[in-house]
Amino acid sequence: MKKRKEKRKKKDTVLFRALKTRKPDWKRTGILTVSGMINAVGVVMFLSPVDLYDSGISGTSMLLAQVSGIPLTVFLLLLNVPVFLFGLKKQGKLFTVRSLYTVAVYSVAAWIITDVLPVDVRFSSPLAGSDLLLCAVFGGIISGIGSGLTIRFGGSVDGIEVLSVIYAKKIGISVGTFVMSYNVILYSLCGILLHSWILPLYSIITYMAGLKTIDFIVDGFDREKCAMIVTEKPDTISRELVGRFERGTTRVEAVGGFSGKKKTVIYFVVNRFQVTQMKEMVYSEDPTAFITLHEISDIFRAEIH
Repeated sequence: MKKRKEKRKKKDTVLFRALKTRKPDWKRTGILTVSGMINAVGVVMFLSPVDLYDSGISGTSMLLAQVSGIPLTVFLLLLNVPVFLFGLKKQGKLFTVRSLYTVAVYSVAAWIITDVLPVDVRFSSPLAGSDLLLCAVFGGIISGIGSGLTIRFGGSVDGIEVLSVIYAKKIGISVGTFVMSYNVILYSLCGILLHSWILPLYSIITYMAGLKTIDFIVDGFDREKCAMIVTEKPDTISRELVGRFERGTTRVEAVGGFSGKKKTVIYFVVNRFQVTQMKEMVYSEDPTAFITLHEISDIFRAEIH
């Protein structure tokens, strides 16, 4: 019992020291702040004025605000906070804190735009007027930038992503399918309650524009390719790849499953403009080489001091 207490005390001391010495990440905090504000601009200045709907819990909050007359800010906090706290164990403390902070900024910024700034967003968008297509596209893109930045810097601005991680696997579907199913139900409910399908259909455009924007922000505009080259001439091919593209290669020794011959797998990364050059170069050295390409979104290199 005494040893257990000492062990726990030691663990608490180490944790306290780690928290004490941990420097505040002001860059991340600043970007999450901007992300929440951007999300508010997209939703409040483009979507809400013309009764279009965002996706996920944000869209649900907009529908409830429209039906009840209660401010959007209230529902954003009322629905998102319990969901993020519910997913605390699954997602971790840092993710939860970052997400709740961004949602709080989003909610406060939405309140400032609607109730403090001299901007009339009651009946039309200050920038796109009553044009549903413009509001749907730009509302989706701008809110997608905010959501994408939040995800890229370790948080989330919508609790539906937390629910998808928790429940998607349990019901046997992917996370993407879970989110899409939720939005289909949401937009269908909007159509039934409004007795019109025009706004829900335009909201689907918002959803698609936001989804593509999030992909670009999170994964980057120019995704690179990972090439796995199976060859019997690794020395020549590696030398040519390094010389032409000025990038290193990684070699893994292998054995052909059918032929039983010794082969080498060369791991190499190129951008999309270099794929054709890489293939031509490899086949000029080894016409029997086997190449597979996989898309990659991020590359991390160790910093050498």
